[in-house]
Amino acid sequence: MSPLLEVERVTMRFGGLTAVDDASMAVPVGAITGLIGPNGAGKTTLFAVISGFLAPTAGRVRYRGEDITDVPVHARAERGIARTFQVVQPFAGLSVRENIAVGAYLRHAARDEALAAAGAVAERVGLARMLDQQARALTVAGRKRLELARALATAPTLLLLDEVLAGLNPSEIRDMIPVIRRIRDDGITILIVEHVMQAVMNLCDRVHVIAQGRLIAEGTPAEVARDPRVVEAYLGHGAAERMLRTQGVG
Repeated sequence: MSPLLEVERVTMRFGGLTAVDDASMAVPVGAITGLIGPNGAGKTTLFAVISGFLAPTAGRVRYRGEDITDVPVHARAERGIARTFQVVQPFAGLSVRENIAVGAYLRHAARDEALAAAGAVAERVGLARMLDQQARALTVAGRKRLELARALATAPTLLLLDEVLAGLNPSEIRDMIPVIRRIRDDGITILIVEHVMQAVMNLCDRVHVIAQGRLIAEGTPAEVARDPRVVEAYLGHGAAERMLRTQGVG
């Protein structure tokens, strides 16, 4: 089966700075694929290219076999690509239901239909009891779930998650992992940028590692944790050993 998403030799330069350097990767249909690396490695820049917020200096992006490099953000959303943002910024004066409905309007023109769809999405991410609260009243964990819900409300085929677990405590992370897994089980392919290695090991089928703008390794989480290039550039020996223990691999 062909990959759902293909990144082909993408380079992104900002003046004299090369943020992404000749990166190629593929995201299989129905998988959770991880993208990890140190701060400033180019992860979010590559996400912005994939989702259409940045036009690459060079290279192509293909979705379902079609070149979408020049397709604008809204058209990518219509085709089934949705993303979350690392910095969560809900509409504070709107209710949780209304915030989620903002995404649902992509597929539902009528207000009643969009609000009903928002309710269904809230159930999926654990926000059903908070639908009528204002978004400003949510905790950090609640806002992360709301950001996820708004993206899900667009009915994506490919969901790009940008550090959706950042800022959560260990208990909140454990609660979110099955939510993300159920989204994949519902048939949505996921590409996730994440620093929480517990989540990477528990969720991802494959992991790509980027450092200084270049993709340096790819494989299962256990393979990546053993890769000397990854240990040196990002994980360190202690973190690599903890990753392997998470999966019961020595």
